[in-house]
Amino acid sequence: MVRIIDTLAEVANDYDAVFCDLWGCLHNGISAFPEAVEALRAFRADGGKVVLLTNAPRPRADVEKQLDGMGVPRDCWDTIATSGDSARAAMFRGVVGNKVWFMGEERDLTFFEPIKLVDDPVEIERVPLDQAEGIVCLGAFDAQADPAVNRPEFLYAKTKGLKLLCANPDIVVDRGDTREWCAGALAQLYTEMGGESLYFGKPHPPVYDLARRRLSELGTDISDNRILAIGDGINTDIRGALGEDLDSLFITGGLAAAETRTDRQPDPQALEEFVSGHQIAPTFAMGFLR
Repeated sequence: MVRIIDTLAEVANDYDAVFCDLWGCLHNGISAFPEAVEALRAFRADGGKVVLLTNAPRPRADVEKQLDGMGVPRDCWDTIATSGDSARAAMFRGVVGNKVWFMGEERDLTFFEPIKLVDDPVEIERVPLDQAEGIVCLGAFDAQADPAVNRPEFLYAKTKGLKLLCANPDIVVDRGDTREWCAGALAQLYTEMGGESLYFGKPHPPVYDLARRRLSELGTDISDNRILAIGDGINTDIRGALGEDLDSLFITGGLAAAETRTDRQPDPQALEEFVSGHQIAPTFAMGFLR
């Protein structure tokens, strides 16, 4: 049985740091969740470190600005690790070649700005698909469109043997009450069509390596058994924590709200059925971070 807790404070003394997801835990894509903000503030007030670990496909500086705009105060977190930075480091090491076809929105072009994580980076050029050596995917051109609209381009790319770098393994995300497709859905489709997709966010190891690096930059040496991973994605946040041998807190009121029949808290039986169906067992669960 997954232990359902009412507040983060119930287990906070067992941890010195948290890797906390953003979308669905700290905000809904539009505004901050006040109870979540206060929970992280209290954790920090007791000496804990908060690493915001997100599958946002952008540099952390962009995420900081986004959080400011949503009303997430800077005193509830210490540092940020993004799948975007993890993927950028890989791109500048040349994992998908020098000439790349970009999938995403205009606002995502900061992805191509220089990064300090890589020594002697390769020069990256954005080109049309027919000139590309690889694909850099930050998301859909239209987040509301079915990923299948990309089949013609993906068929051509697969035939050429192009690798797809996925900067956000999330399949969907809820912006307020609207569900949107993410880069993970496109990468999944490309793989199903026979292409090769490379992932750099949760649940894959590279972004956790970056999170630990960000934590070390704070001047603290914290062992994995003192880190709690918090998230609402069973196949990203919780699966990733399990793979990294980290304890986890599953926020059921996000992506899995309907399946877990979450009001303030999840229905215990629905929660057990949900996690059993995914064969993933979080350490703790609660409806909303507080």
